[in-house]
Amino acid sequence: MEHDRPLILDLTDDSGANTAEYSIVTLAAVAFAGVLAAVISSGTVQGLLEGLIERALSL
Repeated sequence: MEHDRPLILDLTDDSGANTAEYSIVTLAAVAFAGVLAAVISSGTVQGLLEGLIERALSL
């Protein structure tokens, strides 16, 4: 079976681009939240936050 028409690719179709962008942004947000949770749960940062809250409440 022979085809007389050449194969034409539509490179302007970006129907899956939004889904890919949303998933990349979601992964970046989850990674940032993980790093932020690790930093906040460290002893040094907890001590700084406690001191800041105590100073704010003693005013």
